[in-house]
Amino acid sequence: MLEKYLETRLQKKKILLMTHIVLGYPSFEDSFKIIEAMVAAGVDLMELQIPFSEPIADGPVILQANQKALADGATVQKCLDFSRKIAQTFDIPFLFMTYYNILFKYGVERFAAAMAADGIKGAIVPDLPPEEGGEYLAAMQKHDLAPIFIFSPTTPDERMQYLSAFGQGFIYCVARKGVTGVDTDFSRQLGEYLGRCRRATKLPLALGFGVKEKADVDFLKGKADIAVIGSQTIRLVDNEGVGAVGGFIQNLR
Repeated sequence: MLEKYLETRLQKKKILLMTHIVLGYPSFEDSFKIIEAMVAAGVDLMELQIPFSEPIADGPVILQANQKALADGATVQKCLDFSRKIAQTFDIPFLFMTYYNILFKYGVERFAAAMAADGIKGAIVPDLPPEEGGEYLAAMQKHDLAPIFIFSPTTPDERMQYLSAFGQGFIYCVARKGVTGVDTDFSRQLGEYLGRCRRATKLPLALGFGVKEKADVDFLKGKADIAVIGSQTIRLVDNEGVGAVGGFIQNLR
């Protein structure tokens, strides 16, 4: 179970690292190499994004990666097949991140069954609130998968508590309004927001959107349980190549 894994891991580390990659970007072969380097560098868990043409929560860096992967022929089935290989090869939890249209077209129950069969532990679906996710939540429960919900700085306290009641694994706290890949102010205000998140849920807190360097990860110690690194690793691959990933991850600790 994902929560048990996180609990055990957090007894040994002050904060965990979760990375985010877009499957099939720059290619599936490169995706494997990136994952291999990240796991070797000590990443604790990873979200694998199934490419979608209109990823509304994502900024230009991840949007471009989605579009390139799709243009190069990344399909849902290819992503599922690749993820099975990944989950069998590496001993950390993998989650899917994608948008509801992908689940709807594939079939929600069929998608959840495929996730479970492939060894994926949960999913983040940013555009599916619990009020509209009855079929999804039932399928996730049936297959013992963690549905992960999102808090933002504008989420009221009561809404946070409501979302937490449906969530499992952890809560994904976005650092600010807007999309991924934009600078975040790691300040007292962010610390206060995370305190509000902490009071609203018993689940571990992951903080994403704007984590770029060791100073950001250090700031989050004692405030969040998981630091999420997404756009920055894609920028790194674009600018310096796959070989730069491992050292970058190691230097975040």
